[in-house]
Amino acid sequence: MTTTRQKAELRGRRAEQVAALYLRFKGYRIIEKRFRSRRGEIDLIARRGSTTVFIEVKARKTVDDALLSIAYKQRRCIEAAAEDWLKKHGHSQKSLRFDVVAIVPRALPTHITGAWRIGE
Repeated sequence: MTTTRQKAELRGRRAEQVAALYLRFKGYRIIEKRFRSRRGEIDLIARRGSTTVFIEVKARKTVDDALLSIAYKQRRCIEAAAEDWLKKHGHSQKSLRFDVVAIVPRALPTHITGAWRIGE
């Protein structure tokens, strides 16, 4: 792994830690971190009430940059991984949501609930 790639990986892991802590303070229970299936990866999986939430964490200079960095193809991969996770754990797709947590310098994390719906 290159030094640049290693730094990006470390930055991503730190952002995920910050996002997980922030979500816990908001009443979410983190179920799993860095779930990987053959079809995709999910940064955080959480529960709040009866809703299962699949969360993509992005560390960028601005919230807009974070949101724009999640392309259609990446959303499809996250959705596919979510489907794999649901099957693996015997959950239904009844109450689920896809959120984004944007981590930007010198600001609290920004949590976008329902950032997209399946197939958007």
